Amino acid sequence: MKFAMRLLLVPVALSAGTMAFHGPARADDVAAFYKGKQITLIIGYSAGGGYGTYARAVARHITKHIPGNPGIVPKNMAGAGSRRAANYLYAVAPRDGTYIGTIGQGVPLDQTMKKPGVKYDASKFSWIGNIILDNNITYTSASTGIKTIQEALQKGGVICGGTGATSPSVAFPQIINNLIGTKFRIIRGYPGGSEINLAQARGEVNCRGSKGWASTKATLTDELKNREYNIIVQWGPKKNPEISQYMGREVPLITEFAKTDLDRKALAMIISGVTIGRPLMTPPDVPAERVAALRAAFDATMKDPQFLALAKKQRMDINPMPGVELQQVVSEVINSPDDAVSRLHELLAPRNVTKLQAKSLVGSIESVSKRSMTVTDKSGKSTKMRIHPRRTKVEIAGKKGKTKSLKAKLNCSFKFLPGAGNLVTAANCK
Repeated sequence: MKFAMRLLLVPVALSAGTMAFHGPARADDVAAFYKGKQITLIIGYSAGGGYGTYARAVARHITKHIPGNPGIVPKNMAGAGSRRAANYLYAVAPRDGTYIGTIGQGVPLDQTMKKPGVKYDASKFSWIGNIILDNNITYTSASTGIKTIQEALQKGGVICGGTGATSPSVAFPQIINNLIGTKFRIIRGYPGGSEINLAQARGEVNCRGSKGWASTKATLTDELKNREYNIIVQWGPKKNPEISQYMGREVPLITEFAKTDLDRKALAMIISGVTIGRPLMTPPDVPAERVAALRAAFDATMKDPQFLALAKKQRMDINPMPGVELQQVVSEVINSPDDAVSRLHELLAPRNVTKLQAKSLVGSIESVSKRSMTVTDKSGKSTKMRIHPRRTKVEIAGKKGKTKSLKAKLNCSFKFLPGAGNLVTAANCK
């Protein structure tokens, strides 16, 4: 199986395989195109998660390596485990090099598995590079007392929060259930990783099905320091000894639980997503010389002392893969053998999966700040709620508004996600 072997051979440093554009004429053309322009960076998840942390760090430094030095503006576009962003980049975004994106590592596999909502061909994206080749982890809250998969089998009571129906945060615990026989309950539909973190901190869930180890260190530093998590399994081509060191014992790879060669083939498809990591890509049909320039700029950024200093300050591991090699990995995932695809379908069959349900509330706004507000209902009960400038849809007196339009004493009906810290998804006010 081509890509299964490839996972063991993927380089952890930049290689000479990076595409280059030829001659000063094309370089000048690229510089002339980008000069004075702005690149929009679409991030397929909500703010505060690992994908956004890595992408925004790259955005701060890559522009100086792109001919013409365009500006870059990050924009979060959460939804469906980043398939919403992938569909947008494929069908809507301009194909001239002024849009790039970072989307979930499972996006190519979603296509292979013919998941609903896939309206893209991942092989037609131009893949710029992967910022971090890094193992993913599945972890429980320390309060559960569950430190291993064997203990999870014996004790039960594990509730994992996830984003889209086919995102790794949902898919990985489903695989554990079907491969090993655990009975993890999976609640999907959180807008992004930051909402899962909040739900876990509040005790609404006690497990995270998938998160990159490097981004865990970067975004959940205090929680790790306080030993709030138990890592029960790691997902990758080989063990990361740092993960085992953190737990004080060997943390197994998911492939150690495979019972047959076919299991191993199917799991290799999942592990390919780990290789895809935190990728940057462009929409289809971007002119080749601009793709080459973006890939060269990515490679240069991965060596940039200022970028590496920022990464160190933010506790981000950098272990990149060049775009040409990443393009090949994506192609191999999409062309996976039929028997492995069929077995992976079996391993991904939903067990104990429910969708996070929105609730309704009618009341008067008591107080409001930039990201939160307090609402009092007719009985006099006060509820604290979160608002978000992009994920909270506001309508006032029948007209579309913004979160800054929400004021004290307004009477409104709200829809909100109680398991995401009462995140308001819709506010209809008078």
